[in-house]
Amino acid sequence: MRTIRIIEHISLDGVIQAPGGPDEDVDSGFAHGGWAFPHFDEAVGEAIDAAHGTRFDLLLGRRTYDIWADYWPHQTGPMADQLNAARKYVATSRPESLGWGPAEGLGADIVASLTKIKAGDGPDLVVWGSSTITPALIEQQLADEVVMLVFPVMLGCGKRIFSHPAAPTELSLISSKAAGSGVVINIYKPAGPARTGTFAGSAE
Repeated sequence: MRTIRIIEHISLDGVIQAPGGPDEDVDSGFAHGGWAFPHFDEAVGEAIDAAHGTRFDLLLGRRTYDIWADYWPHQTGPMADQLNAARKYVATSRPESLGWGPAEGLGADIVASLTKIKAGDGPDLVVWGSSTITPALIEQQLADEVVMLVFPVMLGCGKRIFSHPAAPTELSLISSKAAGSGVVINIYKPAGPARTGTFAGSAE
């Protein structure tokens, strides 16, 4: 059984679109790409390194895969080596065009593929910034850990972490650390369906 870990750069109002650069994702005219960069510091980098571990495979949406395929093969250093060597499982309708390998498509039934991959042997699986894969993992209770890098920014528009419907879910906070830049690094574990209640009568 493999551990699935979701890593998200997220604004205070829940946006995950294009944290890394102006041209990363301009869908719907999004004009704030690169919002995470000014707040990235050593503590944030260390948190990402810890979340990756020493060896991992990747679960990626097609857009993230294409962005990274244009960038990481041309980089050097430990992070580049890890990402380039990792097997990439990609949500795509064009598996024949996955030139940045090793890579394979998840097929038409993403949930079935994710369930099979998780049940197999291998290193931890890391998910980066997919508004398609992340909701499916949460809803199907396949995610083991969610690492939220919460940036001190409010963007007002953009793709949210759950751009697609997902079952209401509770998360248990495992650890929390504030970086000097203001980024709060929260690590959660899924804790089952969201509960509801009422404060009516609680002051009586």
